[in-house]
Amino acid sequence: SSSGSQKQAMGTMEAEKKVILVTGGSGLLGKAIQKVIQNDKCEREEWIFLSSKDANLLDTNATFAVFEKYQPTHVVHLAALVGGLYAQIGHNLDFFRDNMRMNENVLEASHKSNVKKVVSCLSDWTFPDKTTYPIDETMMHNGPPHPSNFGYSTAKRMIDVLNKAYNEQHGSVFTSVVPCNIFGPHDNFNLEDGHVIPGLINKAYEAQRNGTPFEIWGTGRALRQFVYSEDLAKLFIWALREYEEIDPIILAPDEADEVSIKDIAEMILEAFDFKGEVKYLTDRPDGQLVKTASNAKLRRYLPEFKFMSTRLAIKETVQWYINNFENAKK
Repeated sequence: SSSGSQKQAMGTMEAEKKVILVTGGSGLLGKAIQKVIQNDKCEREEWIFLSSKDANLLDTNATFAVFEKYQPTHVVHLAALVGGLYAQIGHNLDFFRDNMRMNENVLEASHKSNVKKVVSCLSDWTFPDKTTYPIDETMMHNGPPHPSNFGYSTAKRMIDVLNKAYNEQHGSVFTSVVPCNIFGPHDNFNLEDGHVIPGLINKAYEAQRNGTPFEIWGTGRALRQFVYSEDLAKLFIWALREYEEIDPIILAPDEADEVSIKDIAEMILEAFDFKGEVKYLTDRPDGQLVKTASNAKLRRYLPEFKFMSTRLAIKETVQWYINNFENAKK
C-alpha cells in the first residue's frame, strides 16, 4: 500500500546520517562537545566543528556558503560575539547588531537548507535584571536585562523570539538552552572578561609564580551555580538528540549545589597547593548575592543526571591551565 511504502521511506529517513554543524566549535563549549562526542559516538552522526576562521557568520553570503558546503541536517549554534563585561560596557550597539546579524544568518540559513533541528545557546544574562529567584524559563521576557550589557542580552533573547516565529510560520524545530556559568579547559582566562572561575585561576597562577598575595574582590559570599563544560556538552548532545520543545530549557545543577565565590577560591587555591597570603578586598562590591536558576524542567526530563563535583571539575581545569599555560587564552 502507498502508506506502507511511505512508512518504509520514513524508516530509512530515520536511519539516515545526521550531519551536525557546530558554530563556535573551537570555544570552551565546542571543545568540550568534541571531547565528549569521542566517547559517545553514534555512527549515524557526523559532527563538523566550525571556528570563526571557517566562515564569517556576520556575512549572510558566507553563512549560506558554509551551509551549502556541509549540508547539515542539524545545527548546534554556539557562536556569539561576547567580549568580557568590560568590553561590552559602552558598546551595546555593536554587541546587539553583531549578535542579531549572526543569529539571523544562522537561523535563516538553517531554514533555507531544511535543517531538521537547531539548538542555540542562550546565556543567563538574558534573564531580567529585577526579578524573583529562583528564576525559570517562563520568566525570560518579564523585564529588561541588566543595563551594563543589554545589547548582548537582548540579542540573545531574540533567539527565543526567532525560534517561536520560525516554528509558528514554518514549523521549524529551532530551540534553545540556557546554561548557568560555564567553566572548563579552553576557557578565556583573561581578567577583563569578568568570568569568575577562569579569572581566579589566572590570579592564583600569577600569585603562586610571583609570591604575591591572592586577592579576591568583595567578601566572597555571593552564591553562584557553575556547570563544568563537559557536563554541559553531555546535556547539549542530549538536547540535540532528545529535547523536542521550542521553549528554552535551563541547564544548571541543583540549587543545593550552589557555591559561594569564597568556596570556589578555596577550591582553586587547593588545586594549586597555594601556600601564600589570601586577601579579601572587602571594599570592592560582591555583585548580586544570588542569581539562582531553577533546573526543575531539566530534572523532569533527566532526574538521574549527575553533575561532576565542582571541586573535581576545578581541579581538572587548573591542571589543564598549568599544562597549557603558553597557549591558553588570557
